Amino acid sequence: MYRIIKIGLDVHSTNYTICAVEPMIGEEDRVLMTAQVAPDYKNIILFIEQMKMKLGICNDYDIVCGYEAGCLGYSLYNQLVGAGIKCVILAPTTMMTQQGKRVKTDARDAKLIAQCLANGAYHSVYVPTEEDNSVKEYIRMRDDHKEALKRIKQQTNALCLRYGHHYEGTKWTGKHMVWLKKLEFPTLVRETLDEYLASYEEYTTKIARYDARIEELAAQAKYQEKVKKLNCFLGIKTHTALSLIVETGDFTRFVKGNIYASFLGLVPGETSSGNHIIRTGISKAGNTHLRTLLIEAATGICKGKIGHKSKELRARQQGNSAETITYADKANTRLRSRYYRFIRHGKKKNVAVAAVARELACFVWGMMTDNIGTKTA
Repeated sequence: MYRIIKIGLDVHSTNYTICAVEPMIGEEDRVLMTAQVAPDYKNIILFIEQMKMKLGICNDYDIVCGYEAGCLGYSLYNQLVGAGIKCVILAPTTMMTQQGKRVKTDARDAKLIAQCLANGAYHSVYVPTEEDNSVKEYIRMRDDHKEALKRIKQQTNALCLRYGHHYEGTKWTGKHMVWLKKLEFPTLVRETLDEYLASYEEYTTKIARYDARIEELAAQAKYQEKVKKLNCFLGIKTHTALSLIVETGDFTRFVKGNIYASFLGLVPGETSSGNHIIRTGISKAGNTHLRTLLIEAATGICKGKIGHKSKELRARQQGNSAETITYADKANTRLRSRYYRFIRHGKKKNVAVAAVARELACFVWGMMTDNIGTKTA
């Protein structure tokens, strides 16, 4: 008899809780075996072998394992797939939830994951290639350093302000650095400020090195052409372009541009009931890193004159086809025009920027899927 078995894995750094269920037509899914094991994929393989022996399963079976996206990333998935075991990673926001349950345990969670697998009540997470994932990790490491640099700047400014020093001009320029180094403080406070400035110099140097390395990665044959195309948009340079490519992976898995925008959490939420339709802010579901980058890109778009092309943008567009440049120019003009139209009609700046980011995501999808002659939003 052919048997279908779904195995839910509630995974932690300290242990794995396993629950195997068999979908039953017209009946409640049957729990076959449960176990809690040390966090090693080999223990999952051993569990499967023991289950097959116990149930007398030889050849006619289909076993699929699954776990929620979380701290383990893709490591367990790669290990199980490498061992010949089918595995999926479930997106937590798409899974069905237990109604009315106030008790949460690892065993219940593992059973719920198995039931989601059995009933198809989930969406799987896209698993990038090892190369794409490695580039993603490097870029995110660079962005972590950028956040650390931002904190150092804030802490330095706050220290100066607490002692009555406020710089009137543009901060973190050459003149500002000279001003900081000439300030007079009590001895230990001066030493504190010097340590902040040393950290600032260290992070600035590191980030410059990381950016140079990202340029090298983007010049690889696998990414070069795609990065060149995305660089045609206002607000998108090599760092953002490469992030979009490696973290999205296969753009064709999204049927339309608005579905891609939804994947990034850039579409409005809704809490409607009866005849009352209530729109909320953006859903913020999906890839937080890419959503942040597109919001930053949109902020850059929402400055300057409509239709204006800087020398830098013209340089970035060189080497692309006329069709690609025309598509990007159309997007740049439309997005900037839309922003100013929103502001004229009284929309808040952040709302307008988010709307521009949402449409920019649609244009990015169109560029990456060669749908540059059709409407993408």
